[in-house]
Amino acid sequence: MQAIWVIAKRELHSYFDSLMAYIMLVLFLGFSGFFTWLFGSDIFMVGQVSLEAFFNVAFWTLFFFIPALTMRLLAEENKTGTIELLLTKAVTDRQVVVGKFLSTFLLVSIALAFTLPYPITLANIGNLDVGQVVCGYLGLLLLSAAYISIGLFASSITSNQIVAFLTALFIGLFFHLIFDVLAGQFTGAVGLFFDALSLSQHFGSISRGVVDSTDVVYFLSIVFVGLMLAEVSLAKRTIQ
Repeated sequence: MQAIWVIAKRELHSYFDSLMAYIMLVLFLGFSGFFTWLFGSDIFMVGQVSLEAFFNVAFWTLFFFIPALTMRLLAEENKTGTIELLLTKAVTDRQVVVGKFLSTFLLVSIALAFTLPYPITLANIGNLDVGQVVCGYLGLLLLSAAYISIGLFASSITSNQIVAFLTALFIGLFFHLIFDVLAGQFTGAVGLFFDALSLSQHFGSISRGVVDSTDVVYFLSIVFVGLMLAEVSLAKRTIQ
């Protein structure tokens, strides 16, 4: 566990040293704040105390931002050859993967923590459903963990950061949108199958304040599969 935490801290520091963390925080807060409070879904004009607009905006914002954060995690190490140096130390492939996953998850958690003034402000304006807000943030954290694992896998199979970014977007697009579209095109067992694979369906359920074990298992399954594939890919590269 200590090795995982050391790797996580190293990666988290590298985010801030390269200004990536600051850029991500500013852009995320700027986009979410603008589209939540001012444009399109103006909370003050709606006349309803709800953070649904923010969760909808964050749902799309994180879809694009997380691949940008994960594209360098292993691709850069593969390109520079530092992954071999890292793995010659007393760490395993799994510790490297989990440590890098944890660093990005912490950065996204920090970004979400900076949006806490949103519910605090709304709670002072009217009667805010605290349970729904908590569930919404939980949904964003689970969604972020799923996309981080996908991005980490994409970064593990290439040494080109742009390819890693596009690959993560391509894979994520199926869970984010395509499976949901396919679910609406089919009926019966096929429609239910695609609906079960749709990330938007599971996130929508949680963000409405309904935490079902099926939704939690769905997100954790994506995280597990993504990290496992990244570990396998990393092991193959180191063997070669």
